[in-house]
Amino acid sequence: MFEGTLRLFLVWLAAALFMAPVSSAVAQNADGISNLKLPGISSYATPKGETSLALSGGGAITLSAQLTDKGNDITRGIVWRVFKPEPASDGKLPMVASAHGGTAVFQLEPGSYLVHASYGRAGATKRITVGKEAKRESLVLDAGGLKLDAVLSGGVHIPPKKLRFSIYEDKVEANGDRALIVPDVEPNAVVRLNAGTYHVVSTYGSVNAVIRSDIRVEAGKLTEATVEHRAAEMTMKLVREAGGEAIADTSWSLLNESGDPIKETVGAFASMVLAEGDYTIIAKNRDRIYQKDFTVVAGQNQEIEVLATEASAIDPEEGAD
Repeated sequence: MFEGTLRLFLVWLAAALFMAPVSSAVAQNADGISNLKLPGISSYATPKGETSLALSGGGAITLSAQLTDKGNDITRGIVWRVFKPEPASDGKLPMVASAHGGTAVFQLEPGSYLVHASYGRAGATKRITVGKEAKRESLVLDAGGLKLDAVLSGGVHIPPKKLRFSIYEDKVEANGDRALIVPDVEPNAVVRLNAGTYHVVSTYGSVNAVIRSDIRVEAGKLTEATVEHRAAEMTMKLVREAGGEAIADTSWSLLNESGDPIKETVGAFASMVLAEGDYTIIAKNRDRIYQKDFTVVAGQNQEIEVLATEASAIDPEEGAD
């Protein structure tokens, strides 16, 4: 794993967090409902008919949500779902009403219900009781936002199209893996999460420029984290003479310092992002095999020429691909 620098900035949650697109949320247990297994987005029983069951008659209940126990009501971006607490014959909790936005008002028959509020990837569940009189219930999400970015040495900007993040749970499972929460996050996108520590993987390119960091999200705040990749963009080409044209139909195999293959491609050019270190590039063209050792220096993009000469040729029987 390649090390890098992590810079963290904590700011009070601003409009950017509230304006970020809503994503499907994984249910979170809260309010003492420790044994509740709220079904996922696709595994509950949806209401029958085309009309929403909100405002369909019965006791009126107003639901609001806050990021912290002393925070203001969230005005947009919440997905509300109201369930009956007893599973149906198919084992799913029947969903009796839903709404999108901020504070929501439901008309429900008197009885007990489970309410789930999702806000991006943050969520909370609460058991409520509805009577004939109007009442209010509030859910504290205990959530914040996470905004990720990455740079090269010296603060050099990385093209957003070549940079992605994945957010995992902090806990390591018995098999050594971590549960993936949000994949393929674009740089500078605000992800809403429950407060806690998360394991973030930043990937620059598609080979081995990877940085791992543990980042804590605080309730009611936007955490801005920037990691530094020690890597560079490399372009390899097979030429008959220095500065010559790239030879087409070339097969490429990249080996790391230990001699393990880490990337294969075909074409006149082999372009890729690599973490700093020592490598060997092997080029095959018309049954001839050539190789060259090179070093990647962080932040220094290079064009590597492999000369198609006897000096750089190797014997195919030595085991090169």
